Amino acid sequence: MNITERHQLILQELQEKGKVDIQELSEMLQVSGVTIRKDLKLLEEKKLLFRTKGGGSTQNPYAIERPINEKEFIRMEEKKKIARAAMELIGHNDSIIIGSGTTVFELARILHPSKHITVITPALKVALELCNRPNVDVLQIGGLIHQSSSAAAGSFAERLLDDISCGVLFVGVDGIDPEFGLSITNLAEASLNMKMIGLAQTVVVMADSSKFDRRGIGRICSLEQVDYILTDNQVDSATVQMLQDRGVKVILAS
Repeated sequence: MNITERHQLILQELQEKGKVDIQELSEMLQVSGVTIRKDLKLLEEKKLLFRTKGGGSTQNPYAIERPINEKEFIRMEEKKKIARAAMELIGHNDSIIIGSGTTVFELARILHPSKHITVITPALKVALELCNRPNVDVLQIGGLIHQSSSAAAGSFAERLLDDISCGVLFVGVDGIDPEFGLSITNLAEASLNMKMIGLAQTVVVMADSSKFDRRGIGRICSLEQVDYILTDNQVDSATVQMLQDRGVKVILAS
């Protein structure tokens, strides 16, 4: 089989399945993994696929940074459903952290507690939403405000967290990948997210199904550091099973 025939078969597999695996292609085409990697590199250069770890895909695995005022109009209904599911996880906690991002902001919109609660947040939009809400005290994390997210980050913000503990962290992400873990597209905020994950007793990730099998530039934690992932019902069953096998409780918001 020559290189042209191999490329045609690779693209046919890609069209049928949406992604291909180097090991499977090597066995199917009876060539080495090195040869398949070279084939995938050539096909990527022709913009026919995106290379991923261990294979190739029709979807770009790397998330791009978007301004918060643009992201808030993407998958709005899914975000609202995820936020309603998140309300059930606040429980009897008297302190929570709400991170930055449009999905976790939906939780702030619907948070009307019957008893006193303290909300810690780096996000200006969250603080403004909750600052006059009955039974809610807001601890605004200060620092350098990033224009794309309207949220604080940096060493000053991290120092504020040194003496803080909280019950639940609600965090949004730009990518969920089985090997790379959870990631976001803003490197400065990645460090702050890592700090918040370290001080929370329970870590809840709020992310719609478009965030799966994607990677942002800044890794914030592994899947094993997450207690819950709240998402919509478009996530395939194999992905849900993989997460559960790794100790993550998955809640599909409906």
